[in-house]
Formats: sequence, C-alpha cells, structure tokens
Amino acid sequence: MTISSKRAERLSFLAFVLSVIFSVGAYLVGKWSGSFAIYSLSWLLLSSVFIWLILIIQFHQRSLAEQEKLDMDQLAKTDDSSTIFQAKTEQSTLFAVAQKRLSLFEKWFLPIFSSLAAIYQILAGIYLFKSVKASIEGVEVKDPLRCALAMTVIAFVSFLISRYATGMSAEKKWKPLRGGGSFILGIAILCFILAISFTLLQFKILYPVMVMNWVLPIVLVILGAENGLNIVMDIYRPRIADQYSRSGFDSRLLGIINEPGNVFHTAAGALDYQFGFKVSQTWFYKLLAKAVIPLFLTGALVLYLLSCIVVINPDEQAVVEHFGNPLTADGGKRIVGPGVLFKWPWPIDIAYKHPVKKIMELPVGYVPKIDPKTGDLQRGALLWGKQHYEEEYSLLVASKQAATSDAGAAVPVSLVKANIPLQYKVKDIYAYLYNHNEPEKVLESICYSELAKFAASATIEVDDENEMTRSLLGAGRADAKDILTERIQKACDNEDLGIDVLFVGLQGVHPPVEVASDYQKVVGAVQLKEAIILTAEKERTETLINLVGSVKEADELSRLAEKYQKVESSGSDPAEVETLGKQIDAQFTQAKGEIFAALRESQSYAFERTAIAKATGERFAGQLQAYNASKDIYRKWQRLNVFEEALYGVRKYIVVADSEDQQVFIVDMQEKLTTDLYDVGGFEEPK
Repeated sequence: MTISSKRAERLSFLAFVLSVIFSVGAYLVGKWSGSFAIYSLSWLLLSSVFIWLILIIQFHQRSLAEQEKLDMDQLAKTDDSSTIFQAKTEQSTLFAVAQKRLSLFEKWFLPIFSSLAAIYQILAGIYLFKSVKASIEGVEVKDPLRCALAMTVIAFVSFLISRYATGMSAEKKWKPLRGGGSFILGIAILCFILAISFTLLQFKILYPVMVMNWVLPIVLVILGAENGLNIVMDIYRPRIADQYSRSGFDSRLLGIINEPGNVFHTAAGALDYQFGFKVSQTWFYKLLAKAVIPLFLTGALVLYLLSCIVVINPDEQAVVEHFGNPLTADGGKRIVGPGVLFKWPWPIDIAYKHPVKKIMELPVGYVPKIDPKTGDLQRGALLWGKQHYEEEYSLLVASKQAATSDAGAAVPVSLVKANIPLQYKVKDIYAYLYNHNEPEKVLESICYSELAKFAASATIEVDDENEMTRSLLGAGRADAKDILTERIQKACDNEDLGIDVLFVGLQGVHPPVEVASDYQKVVGAVQLKEAIILTAEKERTETLINLVGSVKEADELSRLAEKYQKVESSGSDPAEVETLGKQIDAQFTQAKGEIFAALRESQSYAFERTAIAKATGERFAGQLQAYNASKDIYRKWQRLNVFEEALYGVRKYIVVADSEDQQVFIVDMQEKLTTDLYDVGGFEEPK
C-alpha cells in the first residue's frame, strides 16, 4: 500500500490553523487577564506556528514529488518506440523537477528555517525573561477560573493533535511529524500546568503562577538552544541513503516525553552492548520494564497521600483550610496546635503553619547585612562614624531653629538615621494570616508611620542638659522606646494584625555619617561644659562644708544674713535686727567648719592674752613690793635671772680667786677627742 504525504500535509495544515488560533487567543487572554504566563505562552505557540508551517511546505513538496514519481512510472509503461521519449534517463531528467525541489528544500531551506526558528525562540525567551515580574504584582490575574478553562481547552486539543501526529510519525514517510507532535505535546503539558496554577490562584495560592512566569521564558531559551545545537551537529552527521534526516526543530528533550519507550530501547541496546549478551531478554529486565510504570504511579500516589500528614512543631500553630475555607460549619476556626495532624489530601485540605512562639525581628529604617555563606544577620559595633548596615534610611525630624521668611534660609528640619529593630511574635494566627494579605508589610507600614509621627515632635538637639535628656541622640531614647512600643502596639490592635510587639530598639538612631564628627564635637563641648559646672559645684560644696560644716547650714546662714541686711537697711524694727543678730551668732556658734575653728581660735587667743596681761600685772605688783623691801638683793636676783635665761644650755666655768692673787689659770675650751676605747666610759661590767 502506497502511503501518501497528502494526509500528513492536511494534518500539518490543521495543526497550523489551530496554533494560529491558540497563539492569538492566548495573546488576547493574557492581555485581558493581565497574566504574564499566558502572554508568554502566546510566544511559545507562535513558535509552534513556524514549525507547522515548515512541515506544511515539506509535506507539500513531498506530495508533489510523489505525484511526479507516479507520473514518471506511468510514462515508463508507454511504448518504448515513442518518438517523444527515447530513454528513461531522458525522462528522469525532464520530469524529476519536484524531486529536485524536495531535495534542495530538505538540504538547504529546512536547516535555514530551523535556524530562524531557533533564533526566534532564543530572542523571545530572553525578551520575556527580562520582562517577567518576580514581585507579587506579576500574579494579579483577572478571573483565574476563566483563564484555567482556556488553558484546559488548549491543553486538550493540543494533546489530541500531538498524539495523532506522533502515531502517524511511526511511518517512515511521516517521520517529520514527530517534531511537531513533540513540540505541541510540550505546549499541552505547559497549558495543563497553567490550568492547575490558575485554579490554585483562585484559592490565593500564588507560587505556582509565579514559578510559571519564569518557566515559560526559560523553556523558550532552552528549546532554541537545543534547536541550534541540533543544526550544528547535523552538519557533521554522515549522510546515509534512505535514512531519515532529523530536523533541527525535532527536539530530543521533548521526544523523551513524547516517546518514552524509545528511551528504554536505547538503554536496552546500551546494556546489551556493554555486557556482551542480551540483557534486555532476561526475565528481570522484562519484569522491570513491565513494572516501572506501576511502580512510578504507586510512588507518586504514596507521595500524594503523604500530604494527609502534617507535623506541627512545638513552637507552631496551623490553620487548616477545607476547600479554601478556614472556618467550620458552626463558624469556628480550624486552628491546630503542636503535634501530628491527619487531614484530607491536598488540595482538599491545606494546612498553613506559622511559628507563634518564635520571636521574629523586623528591620525598620535599614536593610541588614546578610552573611552569604550562612544566611545569618551580620551585626557590628554601633558607631556614629560608620555605616551600620547594607542600606540606611533617613528620618526627617523637627529642629528648634526658628523659621525665617528668607527664601534662602535653611528649613528648620534635620535628618537622622533611624536603624530600629522591632521584635514581635504572633498571638493570633488566624488574624495574622487572614485579616491582611501581607501582615509583615502592614506591620512595616505601621512602624514607619508611627516613627514619622513621633519624629515630627521629637528633638535631636544636644547642646543643653535638659535637651540631652529628651533627645533621640541622648538619654531620651529610653522614653521614646516606651512611647513607640505603646503606639505601634495600639496601631496593630486597631488593624487586628494579631501580633504582640515585644521590643523596639532605638540604639541605632544616629546622625548621618557625613556629619557625625560635627555632632560628636557638639556633644564633646556639652560634656566639657557639664564637667566644668560639676567641678564648680564640687568646689562650692567643699568650700561650704569646710567653712560651715554642711551645705544646708551654709544656706541657712546665707538666708539669715540676707534677711538681717534687709531689716537693718530698712531700720523699721530694731528688735528684729537684734533677734536676727542673735540667731546669726547662734548659727555661727553651731557651725562646725572653718568658721567654728576660727571662732574657737579667736576665743582661745583672747582668753590667753587676757590671762597673760593679768598675770603680768600681778607679777609687776609683786616685783615692786620685793624691790621696795630690798633693792640690792632684788637687783642681783634679777641680774642672775637674766644670766640664767641668757646662758641656758651654755657650758659655764667658775674660777674662784683672790683679787690680790697673781696666779694665772689656763682653761682649754676645746672638745677632747676620744683616742682610745679605754677612755670611753660606761662600759664597766656590773658588780
């Protein structure tokens, strides 16, 4: 039976028309729904249009060549004596035009068209890859269920076409259909996955669609790269007569999915060659070949049924959704504590776990540094002159600088860097997961809002002691921490966020690095001023204590003295002046410092001088009486007293001699030096 290429040509034309319809439809649905994945799929379907167009041309040329061959066979049966055709070679030369065109097309134009398709796939994939949105905005799709329905229709029709084309490609003349069948089967699989992803998106499960936004551009680039590699390798492939030459767009990767049996045949041939005997004919290999699919399906089923078991850690709670509803029939919440949970398989029941006892940290005002090796936060010393984190945000605060009408004057505001770590934990998992789509971003917005409000009324001046105690750059951080914690917690409760704010750290508030040295100079000047003031107060206190005995008594003396001066200067009440004078005297008497010592010393000196003067007077009276009694004796006695006082401590020699005596006395006044130990006295042994 002769196999005609007309049938393959008609199938290629049908697949071409459907690919055009699906490509335009996917483009319109993607634009209408805002789905980047469907928009990317339209580019992939457009690549399928090129492939089926090439196959239409190829099978059309084959149909012409077959028709030409039939005509030539018919002519060959005519009379050999025909005057028009004298030999078969002349007939072949004149009537083999279509076959030459087919040979020329498959040798040159088919690789060129495949190269253009590969270039298109690579460029389209790169363009889509640069345009994909990794954020959550990339999955905001309008009416996901209708999108899922459209993807299901494309997947179903594409699957039927691929199976039919793959079945026809079993015939040698229809082998090129395998490339189109494999490609459209890949589209069917992607459409089926997209249909499931959009169905899950209806239940607020966003990640499958987000992943498909990236997968489709990557698939286009991979297929284009494989197409180009196939073309290059085909150049060096040896040409064998009557052997099918595989097209560049006939993907080997998609062929594994389209015809998995070929993989087993190839593996069996490799094993037979490696071991030297027919391994593929052994009972174990045959059993494995028969059981591999049931084993795979059984493993997949077991893995699917494992979704019925959920392990909830001790620090976690879980909310279980039944068909997307977290509430029971009576309105209760399906909240489960730690332990092993048995539920219906996914997606009937879906459990969302969250650590409710774990203290989590939210960076406010900065982007923390992450260790690329461990993934942990890097923390360093909080110094004003250094940047603490990867990125720090500025906070606008009011300044006490007076505003002026001058257009060139500085605005009375200041900038500080506010690096505030906020620690919190979840106290109501249901409110945390369901009252807001992104509770962490809501909490972050609340923190920035409350921080901006507080900063508008805060101060950062540090040039005064009182201001230093209220400044965000000074001791005012302690009060600011309590105020901010209370305000943030109140705002979270108003939003029903379901969290408990545990700590708000303001130790990271500092001036910008560019002006940190100027701030430090101001702070240093303030500290120097305070040191001078404290030193003066210390000296004042020491002086008052030394003078009076205590600061309190000194203040009391100062108060009495000031009051005494006022009353005395007015002269209105002499009695009060006298009373105040007595109080001052009494206060001075009770003083225990240098005043007390001076008073006691003056009193002692006055008593001493009085006693001495009195004793001197009494002695003079006695001396006068003695003089009157015996003047000569008194004079000699006084002279001897003078000698005694003047010559006290001086060695004296008394020489008694007669006035008529002529004897000469010689006295050696030099000190006698000890010349021998025996001359030293005081060494006699006791008797």
